[in-house]
Amino acid sequence: MTNEIVCAGFGGQGVMLIGQLLAYGGMLEGKEVTWFPSYGPEMRGGTANCSVVISDQPVGSPIVAEPDGLIAMNGPSLARFKAAVKPGGVIVYNSSLVTETPELPGVKICAVPANELARELGNDKIGNMVVLGAFLGLTKAVAVSSIETALQQVLPARRHHLIPLNSAALQKGFSIAEA
Repeated sequence: MTNEIVCAGFGGQGVMLIGQLLAYGGMLEGKEVTWFPSYGPEMRGGTANCSVVISDQPVGSPIVAEPDGLIAMNGPSLARFKAAVKPGGVIVYNSSLVTETPELPGVKICAVPANELARELGNDKIGNMVVLGAFLGLTKAVAVSSIETALQQVLPARRHHLIPLNSAALQKGFSIAEA
């Protein structure tokens, strides 16, 4: 099985971290993975994005033209990538920053009030983990436990004290997807 995922948002919203965690999580599960970030002027407030491929087979290309899943942290990102999502795919978006409710036939759509939930958990910067948890709950692309392990590898040691908070955010998002 292959999951092709696009993660997008404003620079600074943690979309690259989401992509890295998905890739590391896939590697921890013995999958073939690619992570392809898109840097440039996007880091100064525009749309930053990355593509992740997680597969049981060797990955032929890191380019994702028609994703199975989209994680959109803001309106411009949703607008830019939603039409490319394959029928049968999943879109999880941050409804705290997206005013439009997307409608795409054959695509499962999940609105997550990530900013509000992050505030409830005590840190505005973990909205990305809430959205990632919801995405994992809907897609099962990788296990939440793999992402929690990957946090220890991806986050610098000086940020390891935030791992329990990130885990709580993942679980919060996962529970939204289950509901």
